[in-house]
Amino acid sequence: MSTISIATAKEVFDLLRDDLAAIEQEFAVQSSSPVEVITDIATYLMAGGGKRIRPTLLLLSAKALGCTAHSRIRLGSVVEMLHTATLVHDDIIDEADTRRGRPSSNTTWGAAKCVLAGDWLYMQSFSVALEERNFRVLDLLISLTQQMVEGELLQMQKLGHLINEEEYFDLIFRKTACLFKVSMQLGAAITPQHGLGNAEDIDAQLGEYGRNLGLAFQIVDDVLDLTAAEEVLGKPVASDLREGKATLAVIHALERGTGADREAIRTVLADRSFDRISHPQILEILQRHGSIEYAMDTACAYAEAARLSIADLPDTEAKRALLWVPGFVTTRDR
Repeated sequence: MSTISIATAKEVFDLLRDDLAAIEQEFAVQSSSPVEVITDIATYLMAGGGKRIRPTLLLLSAKALGCTAHSRIRLGSVVEMLHTATLVHDDIIDEADTRRGRPSSNTTWGAAKCVLAGDWLYMQSFSVALEERNFRVLDLLISLTQQMVEGELLQMQKLGHLINEEEYFDLIFRKTACLFKVSMQLGAAITPQHGLGNAEDIDAQLGEYGRNLGLAFQIVDDVLDLTAAEEVLGKPVASDLREGKATLAVIHALERGTGADREAIRTVLADRSFDRISHPQILEILQRHGSIEYAMDTACAYAEAARLSIADLPDTEAKRALLWVPGFVTTRDR
């Protein structure tokens, strides 16, 4: 690996400030509909904040390959629109009341309107992507959407049931890491003549970075769901357990716990509540078996794998920023 230094948060922000602002503006334009409720829901969700990590990855991928075309702005809005559509549908499926510390869209507008608004956002993202006239872009986005829907359906089938690590990683790849991977690959798709060697090799390296980073991101998300304070997280803590979802730390404890430990965890997953077993009791089990630490160590290993996967990219400001992102993902508190 080269000795290039990792960027600071300020350097990354300065590098991307104008492009991210342009993506926000593009999103606002593209999510405007003659049907007012669609525009209102999209505007509400964008105003809720968020890390914009997916368009950030697309921008950095494109910059690393020397792309300066407007395509990077258009597709940055596409990946954020797709992500927003998934949030709308996820909140309906999970019957969530809050998102990022505010009422969820389905709480405000109702599930029926939000399902249709989410569908509209999906279709609009493809309509915008179609302007690229690039089959590789469409191929990536179609495959991505199928994987995300499959992931959501698989998760619904497994709610309340015990799953193993292999099943867990398959789920989080489909639900989260696949979009990270595609965000990186889109950067390559819009800069095919980058002169950095075999296009397939570059695509594979960028895709591997996105996949590893996405897995790290979701593992950390799942740990924060168990351990963070509600006012920091912006939603009720331990939502996953209450929804019957077994995440990595829980799976680890199930495999290593006593009979009583396993029974306690099974009870919460089956009940989808903490009525019989409390959240502090579950945390005690996880901490006693080093399960939180195990999950975080796994996330950090994937984060480091992301860094290693782009070792062969030229040493640029974009690469320095890409080396910073994994550390941001694994040290965040929300």
